[in-house]
Amino acid sequence: MSTVAEISEDRLLDGQVLLRQPVGGYRAGMDAVLLAAALEARPGEELVEFGCGAGGALLCAAWRLPGVRLTGYEKDPAAADLARENIAANAMDGTVEVETADISRLGAGHGADQVFFNPPFFDDPSALRAPKDAKREAWLTGDAPLGVWVQAAARSLSAKGRLTLIHRADRLGDILHALERSFGSVVIKPVQPRADRPAKRVIVAARIGGRAPLVLLPPLVLHAGEGHSTEADAILRGRAVVEMSA
Repeated sequence: MSTVAEISEDRLLDGQVLLRQPVGGYRAGMDAVLLAAALEARPGEELVEFGCGAGGALLCAAWRLPGVRLTGYEKDPAAADLARENIAANAMDGTVEVETADISRLGAGHGADQVFFNPPFFDDPSALRAPKDAKREAWLTGDAPLGVWVQAAARSLSAKGRLTLIHRADRLGDILHALERSFGSVVIKPVQPRADRPAKRVIVAARIGGRAPLVLLPPLVLHAGEGHSTEADAILRGRAVVEMSA
């Protein structure tokens, strides 16, 4: 017998974005907010998110970037339906839409200006056992390798289109390898939990056919003392962006 997942109501960007999402399983949080904060777009541009889930990053991007058009692709019908409910709850109908689709099956020719994603992963690859069923889709990169996500982005982007992603820092080598075939002008922003700790995340941006040298930016440090750093607090509240230019 099927059961209805327990749903929580969360607020992102200092309460500006309402996000209803399952209590168990893969949940949008800080990574989604940071990813959206790393996007820069002009009014009229078309942005696409792969694996949008309940819509955390998608809705934060819509709030931050007025005048753009956003489409989320999500293969789980229940998550896609929840994302549509969240779009309506945030009065973003007409600006944001969600399609139920498997990104690995997307064809070429979408012509988006930008693609962004936070591929699902499990944070501890050394764990001896896999997560519970509700989190199985988030085990490492789910059932689609990272290269599949990147090449799907390449097929979906217009000439010189931009890809932005956030992922585990220890997957940076895999990210750069996946980008080699179609992308260049790579910019990397490490995200450190504290100033004296190694980066746990990286935000990576790249362009189709880009030729500029790779840029490694100063890190974003998330915590200082008992709370967030001044920079991270401003970003998480929607008052600042993640700078992705040298």
